[in-house]
Amino acid sequence: LEKFFAREDTLSVGICNGCQLFVELGLINKNHEDKPKMLHNDSGKHESIFTALTLQENNSVMLSSLAGSTLGVWVSHGEGKFSLPYSEDQYKIVAKYAYDQYPASPNGSDYNTAMMCDDTGRHLVIMPHIERSLFQWHWANYPKGRTDEVSPWMEAFVNARKWVEAKKK
Repeated sequence: LEKFFAREDTLSVGICNGCQLFVELGLINKNHEDKPKMLHNDSGKHESIFTALTLQENNSVMLSSLAGSTLGVWVSHGEGKFSLPYSEDQYKIVAKYAYDQYPASPNGSDYNTAMMCDDTGRHLVIMPHIERSLFQWHWANYPKGRTDEVSPWMEAFVNARKWVEAKKK
């Protein structure tokens, strides 16, 4: 797995349990002596809500093009709290919960973190479920008058495909 992450021709995304696995294995912040951890939500229970994320300026292959956007997304987890032992500037935080209070920020993550990537931007970890938020009918509320065929989250997967195709050349 470490060899896969080290290769320059690889790209990955860990969503929910995949995020927990990548973080717990130390694959995202591999140069940190004290590794991030995924903890139980502050509420002590499983949270399943539709909330919003704000995409930060970031170097993620999949999500850098959405920086500055605030998008709705489904959350469904009991252990989604990012515990980050260093200052915020030591992490590549890709997205934060758009609200800093419970229940819209469902887990109590340090720095309100919802997504991070490794230093290269090729390996992304996401606690919310963007894959469950791809179409308008997935959203609890989709802006009236929008005629999109897919939600903006689809761009993450399009960006991944374009990156892979460019690497094949």
